[in-house]
Amino acid sequence: MKRKNDAFTLIEILVVVILVGIMAAIVIPQFTDASDDARENRDVMNLRILQNAVDYCHYETGAFPATLDALVTAGYLRSVPEGTWGYDAGTGVVSAPE
Repeated sequence: MKRKNDAFTLIEILVVVILVGIMAAIVIPQFTDASDDARENRDVMNLRILQNAVDYCHYETGAFPATLDALVTAGYLRSVPEGTWGYDAGTGVVSAPE
């Protein structure tokens, strides 16, 4: 009687596990870097939007808004983006969250 052997050997399984581990070690750091870059780009774009809204409010009214929330109530923004944005009402300068 001949015995049929359809199972994987331990060596074959170890090779596959090692290859998957190597691929994961290459891909995961690139993914986390891309996420950090996306967050930075989001903050830069939100900063530009806020600064443009402040400048437009100043152009129309002749004065800088007292707070960033005042831009929402005046209709220049739908909402203030998430984050702790710095704002100087005297100069109208918006600074990014840290």
